[in-house]
Amino acid sequence: MKAIRTFTVRPVLADALAPLDRLASNWRWSWSRATHALFASMDPDLWREIGENPARMLGALGQRRLDELSHDEDFLARLRAEDARLTAYLEGDRWYQSLEGQKPQRIAYFSPEFGVDGSLPQYSGGLGILAGDHLKSASDLGVPLTGVGLFYHAGYFRQSIGDDGWQRESYPLLDPYGLGLTLLRDEADAPVEIVLDLPGDRRLAARVWIADIGRVPLLLLDSETPSNTEDMRRVTDRLYGGGGEHRLLQELLLGVGGVRALRAWCRLTRHPTPDVYHTNEGHAGFQGLERMSELITHDGLSFDEALAQVRASTVFTTHTPVPAGIDRFPRDLIEAYLRSRLFEGLDTARALALGLEEYPGGDPGVFNMAVLGLHLGQHANGVSVLHGQVSRRMFGALWPGVDENEVPITSITNGVHAPTWVHPALKALSERVFGDAHVPTHDWRDAEAVSDEELWGIRREMKTELVGEARRRLVAAVEGNGNVVPAWIEDALDPEVLTIGFARRVPTYKRLTLMLRDPERLTRILTDPERPVQIVIGGKSHPADDSGKILIQQLVRFSRDPKVRGRIVFLPDYDITLAKTLYPGCDVWLNNPLRPLEACGTSGMKAALNGALNLSIRDGWWDEWFDGENGWAIPTADTASSDEERDDAEASALYDLIEHQLVPKFYEREGGVPREWLRMVRHTMTDLGKKATSDRMVREYVERLYVPAAEHDAALRGDAYAGARELAAYVGRVRGAWSEVRVDSVDGSGIPQQAQAGDTFEVRAGVRLGRLTADDVEVELAYGRTDEDDDIADDHSLHPLSPTGETTDGVTTFGCTLPLDVTGTFGYTVRVVPRHPQLVSPVELGLVTYAS
Repeated sequence: MKAIRTFTVRPVLADALAPLDRLASNWRWSWSRATHALFASMDPDLWREIGENPARMLGALGQRRLDELSHDEDFLARLRAEDARLTAYLEGDRWYQSLEGQKPQRIAYFSPEFGVDGSLPQYSGGLGILAGDHLKSASDLGVPLTGVGLFYHAGYFRQSIGDDGWQRESYPLLDPYGLGLTLLRDEADAPVEIVLDLPGDRRLAARVWIADIGRVPLLLLDSETPSNTEDMRRVTDRLYGGGGEHRLLQELLLGVGGVRALRAWCRLTRHPTPDVYHTNEGHAGFQGLERMSELITHDGLSFDEALAQVRASTVFTTHTPVPAGIDRFPRDLIEAYLRSRLFEGLDTARALALGLEEYPGGDPGVFNMAVLGLHLGQHANGVSVLHGQVSRRMFGALWPGVDENEVPITSITNGVHAPTWVHPALKALSERVFGDAHVPTHDWRDAEAVSDEELWGIRREMKTELVGEARRRLVAAVEGNGNVVPAWIEDALDPEVLTIGFARRVPTYKRLTLMLRDPERLTRILTDPERPVQIVIGGKSHPADDSGKILIQQLVRFSRDPKVRGRIVFLPDYDITLAKTLYPGCDVWLNNPLRPLEACGTSGMKAALNGALNLSIRDGWWDEWFDGENGWAIPTADTASSDEERDDAEASALYDLIEHQLVPKFYEREGGVPREWLRMVRHTMTDLGKKATSDRMVREYVERLYVPAAEHDAALRGDAYAGARELAAYVGRVRGAWSEVRVDSVDGSGIPQQAQAGDTFEVRAGVRLGRLTADDVEVELAYGRTDEDDDIADDHSLHPLSPTGETTDGVTTFGCTLPLDVTGTFGYTVRVVPRHPQLVSPVELGLVTYAS
């Protein structure tokens, strides 16, 4: 019979074991090797069986075993040591505390998913893993950040593969108490409830679970509460489990409810209210509208003043270069919610316009969450250099008249949390040789510190672990389908064979089956009698994406062919737990998306920190960090005449690289060790170790986005929002008068006839400002090399022209003199843009006037 509900019964801990509760309720255990090992040692078999979660372990272990441990002096000594380490970690000053100058008191980080650990399946892929790593590094660095998300009772889904190769989904329910989460409670110890008033006299309530991620609290809103009707309880049933209004309700709860949960948490814990709000992708965009509503109803600001204040303090990160990856809702549906009691004080039409696709190529009947995010976030970024370029092109229509390279979207390349993703064996080696476990900070090129033999031995150890885990999962998959386990699984994979890994979500653009383009050639590569290759694959397709499921089915069917089975395997239910074994166990990490559709793609970073080399299309992070020594770049056939031709060409290049580059280098041995291969491994671990970490990423967010956002927020908030009122008045005045601005004349007579580098040239421009003044604008000389069409290059320079004091018939003269430092064909023009100290970019208002 099936239980209608499950829950966890916690044991009574002896006083000596009391620190176990504290250690189990702080998710630092998920990246602390020693704490993880402490819980595992209590019962290694049970630890694995319950999914390696300390809170579950305490509920499953049994009182008798706990009583035994309470008298085990060795265990108690380890427990006290771990408790002391946690105390020191939580209380000591770290990198952020050493920063000088004005910095945020608290940053709120909104995301629809968080990948903290495999036992907390609140993620579907890279977006969530990135968010989890962001929180962990913020904790390690001492950044005062609070995460805000939703608690999905079924998480994403568990994947199994049927006999026909088709993906099947299951949704086991999660018990938040049994996971080590705690409820936010008020002064009377009652659970805090956040309430949203919805159209049609409906209400959506949510409780707030707290997960302590080291020093960072993560607030997770949960609609499974007795206050809700049955349909409202299902709002947080599963991650990305529904579309239409169901998805909208999730995003309203995340954005609007998330701000209200933050307010309650700050009040009850006496933490300062956040002065920076980071929206991780557009799903949480409604947080900006909720904050505008607060400013209008509680602080008396106008719509424009509230918009200025919210924009100043908001960071928006876009993660997708694919329009299909953006949430879009019918205009009428959003309008109904904006007219309801949910958003008090907001002008419905103006709030709606913040998300509408009212630009060339857009659909004005659609409300776009990325457009909302960009309109509400004055500080915006993509997640790799290439993705920043793609984003500026993709969203450039929001800034009409602005050159693509000046669209105000910067980039901060993603990173990964090294303590989470580096294998314990490699950490132990680092600690023994270098004195600490921080693998990415060391110079692994020093063969005297770590010999080739020792490094190769660690690599083989990690591969052997992967082989064992793969066989275990293959057996479990066969038994799960009610079949007899075939004998070949006992010999599936081989730790001595060149191993390529490929695992990620399975949308079509990531091309899971590109490797199958020429199945006969792939078969020859896999089954070469002297120098074979093996491929380990994992990945989930969204439950509603049948095209992705077909790709998985094709791959699984190929892997079951007797000619190749055991050399290529698909491991079901790819998640963080499997990834921690898969990345370190591979020699090569494969990534072959359609360029430039991979925004960043951090799986290859995790593999690289463990000594794997990358084999990838130059997309995402690989485009900027590939250097010819840390792996191989698959040539991109983006000039092909069709998708078929492109796939054929890129698959052929992939096969060529494996056969003629990877295989010879891996199997060429000296004293049984592939020394040239290890030279590349050492370079990869050293060079990428400095770049590919989320510590580097979070530092960049702090220095480049969070600190400026806090400064802008303070400048506008001070003196009862005087700055916000002044900026809003300026923006309104400039927008209203900009049609009157034009460049009447440009005089470049000061340029020498035979110019050469080092000469100076003088430019004077007559500008008609209408109702504006010279203080309202910046007149700039844009100059640089030109192409055959007389277009000035994207890397052009800008130099301000100053007022000369001459104004005749409404025309103000501006001028400048500067040296020529560009050789070759040279061109210039003059433009006028708004000028205000609280504008992050002079073109952010989309107002630019060029000389004609």
